[in-house]
Amino acid sequence: MFEKSTWIKLPRSVLLGHGMIDELGAAVEDLYLSGRPLIVTSPTPNEVAGDRVRAQFDDPATAVVDEASFDAVEELIDTAEAVDPGYLVALGGGKPIDTAKMAADHLNVGFVSVPTAASHDGIVSGRSSIPEGDTRHSVAADPPLAVIADTDILVDAPWELTTAGCADIISNYTAVKDWRLARRLRNAEYSEYAGALSEMTAELLVASADSIKPGLEESAWIVGKALVSSGVAMSIAGSSRPASGAEHLFSHQLDRIAPGEALHGHQAGVGSIMTEYLHSGEDGQWTAIRDALAAIDAPTTADELGVSDEDVIEALTSAHEIRDRYTILSGGVNEEAAIEVATTTGVI
Repeated sequence: MFEKSTWIKLPRSVLLGHGMIDELGAAVEDLYLSGRPLIVTSPTPNEVAGDRVRAQFDDPATAVVDEASFDAVEELIDTAEAVDPGYLVALGGGKPIDTAKMAADHLNVGFVSVPTAASHDGIVSGRSSIPEGDTRHSVAADPPLAVIADTDILVDAPWELTTAGCADIISNYTAVKDWRLARRLRNAEYSEYAGALSEMTAELLVASADSIKPGLEESAWIVGKALVSSGVAMSIAGSSRPASGAEHLFSHQLDRIAPGEALHGHQAGVGSIMTEYLHSGEDGQWTAIRDALAAIDAPTTADELGVSDEDVIEALTSAHEIRDRYTILSGGVNEEAAIEVATTTGVI
């Protein structure tokens, strides 16, 4: 008897393009949300677009979060319980969006995602990335009911945030390879649709790398679409597997070894160069990944990340300790092999 089933939660509406932030009120109305909105933002996004967002609602409340943390989530829940909102509107980057996502899940209310930087696929996914001390937790939560991404705002975000978003998407290429490896060797549950969507998104971004330039709104459009696709792939899979493999474990370990030195997406991109080499050898696609990252001004070396060669080797040899997820690094890579990989790919 066939008993397999799945429950896929996806955004009902995705608005992407020039001037779309001014359609936020209409998008919320289309969702038939009721009650007082609570705008969850951080200082800079609040200055950039807070008034434009608040102007579209009657009597909105605002909560400003300075960091993404479990304490910040609890504080937001306390604030929300005092305000009694009908829904949350997350305006900004990873800090307010991830915090609002978890709070909305706890409060059992919907939330709408309004990203101001194309820096991560959490703008649409059902996962929150929350740091705690020297580690980072990926926590399941409902995805946003709607995503409103204004390319006129995204293009003005710091360029390094956009390149970090690009690198994060490009690293999906090796994340899917790890996922397929886990299916073959550990019989891990695998979604052909989610894997294909994630892989295609990475390949399209690699192919478009030469046209992604600072100050070009079309670049924000390309990256925004890719981030949406990546987030949808994770929602279809019901896990972060389509966008998180050994390259992300490398990034998380680097966060512990050299905290605050580089952006997560940039670290994952460099990790993807090396893990692709481990998957396919010298004739693999690692050069295409490296060249695409270089084309968008994303780091490809330890020096460009701002970390030492020793940090890279330590992260590569210990990344398998981060979590129980089967990847090309499972079982560990010894120091000699790690040095060869990092040297051959030019990372060190």
